[in-house]
Parts: sequence; C-alpha cells; structure tokens
Amino acid sequence: MPRISHYERARANLLAGWRNRAFGLKAIVFALIGLVNSVVDYGVFLLARAALDRSPAALSGFHSLADVCHCGTVASIALVAANTLSWIVAVSGSYIMNSSITFAHESGRKLRWRAYAAFVVSGIAGWLANTATLLVAAELFLLPVWLAKLAAVLASFVVNFSLSHFVVFRVRGGTSSG
Repeated sequence: MPRISHYERARANLLAGWRNRAFGLKAIVFALIGLVNSVVDYGVFLLARAALDRSPAALSGFHSLADVCHCGTVASIALVAANTLSWIVAVSGSYIMNSSITFAHESGRKLRWRAYAAFVVSGIAGWLANTATLLVAAELFLLPVWLAKLAAVLASFVVNFSLSHFVVFRVRGGTSSG
C-alpha cells in the first residue's frame, strides 16, 4: 500500500470538507467574505465621506439636521451618514456572497427579501458598534478618521462574530458547550 504524503492527505480532507460543506470550512469562507466586505465597507466609507464633505447640498442638510435635533456637529452627522452608506453596501454584498457561497446549500443559491431582511437586522448590532466606535475614536480620542474607521471595523467584527457564535449558530436542543 503506497504511503500518502501529508500534503495529499490535507488536500483530500480539504476537498472532502468542501464537498460536505463542513462547518470549519464554512467558518473560513464566512471569515474571508467578512474580510472582503470590510475592505468594501472601508473603501465605500472613504469615498462617501469625501463626496459628502464636498457636497454643498449634503452639508446644508447635515447643518439643518444638527440645528433641529441638537444631535451632534455637521462633521459627526457626516461621519454617521458615510458610515451608514458604506454599511448598507457591505451588508448587501455579504448577504449575496454568503447566500451564494457559504450557505449555498441552505439557501439554494436563491436571494430572498425575507432572508435579506433577517440578515440585515442581525447585522444592525455590528453597525451600531461600528458607528459608536467610529464616533468615539474620531471625536473623543481625536484619532485620524482613517484610523478611527479601522478601529470601528474591528469592533463590528467582534460583535458580529459573537452574535453569530452565541445566537445565530448556537447549539440547539438542550446541549451545552460550557
């Protein structure tokens, strides 16, 4: 019987896991999609912030909103607006990719409004953590916005992973892991 190398064994296990849609492989794919969407979120945020900062109409609207609600400065409202736009783009991309790749078997590779809405609702906690971290880092700690946004992305990763682990993908049926 010929001896199989570690490489060949690992390759065979990886392929079998992919075919069986093993949990561990799904977790890796989920993380990679999350990384892609973090890059998208960051890029769209920077573009949206630059566009909003150069838009007299947007700045006028933010100034009016700040006067009416007394909920922050024009700069902080612009940060929230850019962050919200980038989050909407990223969460939409995440839903499409996770439905088509990570959970293709479960979704049948079909996009559904109801599933999208549930996915968005579950991501709102991550968005809240992201936005709060962005504002605290940029306005309280006076970090440059690019660095504050990186900290915000990290905070939302922690929240989204925790919710996925303890709520969305928790062990059901009375078994406990600790």
